[in-house]
Amino acid sequence: MVVKSSRHPVVIVTFWMMGVLLSFIGMAIGGRELSQSMGTFEILFFRSLIGLVIISVILCFRGWNLIGSKQWKSHLIRNVAHFGGQYGWFYGIAMIPLAEVFALEFTIPIWTAILSAILLGERLSRPRLTAIGLGFIGILIILRPGLAIIHPAAIAVLLAAIGYSISHVYTRKLAQIESPFSIIFYMTVIQLPLGFFPALGNWVAPTMEMAPWLLVVGVTALSAHYCLSHAMTHADATVVVPMDYLRLPLIAVIGFSFYSEEINWFVMLGAMVMLYGNYISIRAEKLKV
Repeated sequence: MVVKSSRHPVVIVTFWMMGVLLSFIGMAIGGRELSQSMGTFEILFFRSLIGLVIISVILCFRGWNLIGSKQWKSHLIRNVAHFGGQYGWFYGIAMIPLAEVFALEFTIPIWTAILSAILLGERLSRPRLTAIGLGFIGILIILRPGLAIIHPAAIAVLLAAIGYSISHVYTRKLAQIESPFSIIFYMTVIQLPLGFFPALGNWVAPTMEMAPWLLVVGVTALSAHYCLSHAMTHADATVVVPMDYLRLPLIAVIGFSFYSEEINWFVMLGAMVMLYGNYISIRAEKLKV
């Protein structure tokens, strides 16, 4: 049972959000380092393999009865979409500045709102429409079509955000009837072959130098979602989401310091526009409750 603290909620949320930030940043750095010698499909295979080992060990103690499921179709759709999202994200990590990848990833709430209306019949309220409109303005600021050359990897990251959004919609459906352990377990099981078989054509035997980065990618993939879920239990999305956007300036500094990436102020501005739209939508949802 999670006990919410009334005395130090900010400290608790900050603790868990630091875990989220470090996890996503660690995953990005690990993906960038591995991409220098290993293909994206192989990275995703080892990500799933390490995740499967970790969740299996946990289930040995918690009980395998937690993963019973009859929602095979939903699991399959969710994980094919999620795998596509991961592929586009890791491909972007290898090809374009890290800050641009993170900024474009922030379009996920836009696509999720649109897909929820289509697939779940949820109403697109005025605040949600405002968030969608500001989100597209943010995309235009970041990519500047007609004024700058759009890298194919940037399009891949946008498509990845759509894939993640489909995954989020089906995660919400599954979370109503299944445990988080079930969702994570089937995620690793289904995505394992999706990464393995395409990787065979360009397989690179992992070296000892790659091992720490493979472990970083595999562990942070699970720790990010674990920390985020705990942060949400101590504060609503109006607090958690703005803190999550700290990923962008942090990864921009890391990209500048370690990979000599230029800090692009158009990327920062576009992300702030999207953040504002997302905040308006979340704030309106909170006031309705």
